[in-house]
Amino acid sequence: MKNKTAFMGLLLAFALILSYIETLIPLQTGIPGAKLGLANLAIVLCLYLFEWKEALVLTTIKAVLSGFMFGNLFMILYSLAGAWVSCIVMIIMKRTGWFHVPVVSIAGGVMHNMGQLLVAVFAVETYHVFYYMPFLIIAGLITGLIIGSVAALVLPYLQNIVSKGNLS
Repeated sequence: MKNKTAFMGLLLAFALILSYIETLIPLQTGIPGAKLGLANLAIVLCLYLFEWKEALVLTTIKAVLSGFMFGNLFMILYSLAGAWVSCIVMIIMKRTGWFHVPVVSIAGGVMHNMGQLLVAVFAVETYHVFYYMPFLIIAGLITGLIIGSVAALVLPYLQNIVSKGNLS
């Protein structure tokens, strides 16, 4: 159990480092709040290395800490909404066993954006923000594919490390 806690700490640190790197990348998409979602790599890895509970805890802590470190209260609310919707959808898809890692990650990327869009509808009290939906879906597809592909490449190595350390 001690090793599992250490590995979870490493995943959290990895997610926060990726969140910081993302703040350094000037991304001009014309879509308010659109980001690459690099830190979601740690969430996808956690979901496949451990149980769903650990992934949900990691995504929650990542959203709160990165919001405090690199954003504000509104960023935390948007991030939590997207993170929870995304994580729950990925958990369900993974549990079915029907989908490969990149497909699960794509769904997570799209649903992250949809969760944030729903918060935006309530925050600005207008449905006009739904005009961003097609762009956010495309962004989620692209970033989800990239994150999922990287996760699929890295997972076998990490699963080997985790299995040798009796972390699960």
